[in-house]
Amino acid sequence: MTSLNAHANQISSVDVLAPIFKASGDPLRLEILRVLRRDTFGVLELSQLFDMRQSGMSHHLKVMHKAGLVEPQREGNAIFYRRPLHLDSEKPTDLTIRQIFEAVDRAPLPAQLQEKIESIRTQRADQSQAFFSRHSEQFREQQELIAAFDLYAAPVADMIRKRTRKQQWQTALEIGPGEGGFLPVLSELSEHVVALDNSKDMLAKATRTCIDERLNNVDLIEGITDTLLARGDAFDLVVANMVLHHVPSPADIFLDAAALMNNGGCLVVSDLCRHDQNWAKDNCGDLWLGFEPEELTAWAVAAGLKAGEQLFIGLRNGFQIQVREFWKTQLPLR
Repeated sequence: MTSLNAHANQISSVDVLAPIFKASGDPLRLEILRVLRRDTFGVLELSQLFDMRQSGMSHHLKVMHKAGLVEPQREGNAIFYRRPLHLDSEKPTDLTIRQIFEAVDRAPLPAQLQEKIESIRTQRADQSQAFFSRHSEQFREQQELIAAFDLYAAPVADMIRKRTRKQQWQTALEIGPGEGGFLPVLSELSEHVVALDNSKDMLAKATRTCIDERLNNVDLIEGITDTLLARGDAFDLVVANMVLHHVPSPADIFLDAAALMNNGGCLVVSDLCRHDQNWAKDNCGDLWLGFEPEELTAWAVAAGLKAGEQLFIGLRNGFQIQVREFWKTQLPLR
């Protein structure tokens, strides 16, 4: 009887694996998994990437979702797809899906497909940049529809100051400084600060802040992280306050930050937790409706960073902010 039960359990385990192998046994679906390695794409975007009708792409995604290879994520009125966040167990299904991901990730994306991905990211970046060009004069009012500056800036500053007792920040970078409200903090704690923004209008406001606050150790640069990577810059501290939900590929911020950080450096991120308040897209220029904490952790780990302290702040309007730190190579003693 015991051997019969064991045999039945073995058959059951094999049965649950069959849909995974069936769903992944298609070259197109494997290509879809490859492009979802770090990015989240909508059905229309995936159709654009692979030159196929939306109905056909929807069918493939439905099969993959049923097998647990992808999961849907609502962004306003659109459905986007990503790889599943929770694959940490030793269940046969999780182990199998992780092995499939590891296998497809070993092969680089074709140049033509990578170019199409970059085109989609550019479209997203243009959308965000156009919003801030139109609304630069109302930037603070727009942002405070979600969260007042001090609600996240003060906890971020406290977290950095706490570490400053043991860490020396010779160089610091703020990605997307907005009006420059956080630059006085970085100017005080670091010998040299770089403020990087791709919006000329927002950079002009940050420049005014530096003049008014007499911040003489801050360089303001128009561009993206690639601009600094090309220059060979390196930083001990990188800060991204409420930036990720505005950028075309949030996972790339972690990769670029890691590449720009010295060993032992720290990345501090504040951003929205996942929410369903769709109006933020039109009113605040958001590309993404926040993020699951597990998403940030997964992107950081993929970039070779180690998660440190985390803080969650609930707001009266239903939003929640997460303040996270990630370290390169080593985590300092608490």
